[in-house]
Amino acid sequence: MNLLSPTAWLEALAGVDPAPFFGLSLLPYLAFLWWSWRSGRMPRLAFWGFCLTLLFVAVTIAAAILAERGYGRQLADVDPLHGGAELFLTLSNVLVLLGFSRAPAKDEQ
Repeated sequence: MNLLSPTAWLEALAGVDPAPFFGLSLLPYLAFLWWSWRSGRMPRLAFWGFCLTLLFVAVTIAAAILAERGYGRQLADVDPLHGGAELFLTLSNVLVLLGFSRAPAKDEQ
């Protein structure tokens, strides 16, 4: 097997379990939230929108477990659960958008 070939490289990459990376990605996101809170430079509404993204992740995990155990399907295949979870992402995005759109421009301060 030639490790330099694209096919071999992609096959090796496909064998990597992504779960630890999802858990590790929480650390820089929490650091971002901490910095945002401490700096006081981010509009509060946008900050709470970014915090709501964590709730979206938690709700999505719970909905995925419920879809798997209750319906024997993936979350994407159970529309009410999938839509309900995605609602939290939409709400967080709207709060971020409103927070930054209502923030005064640097020239106005």
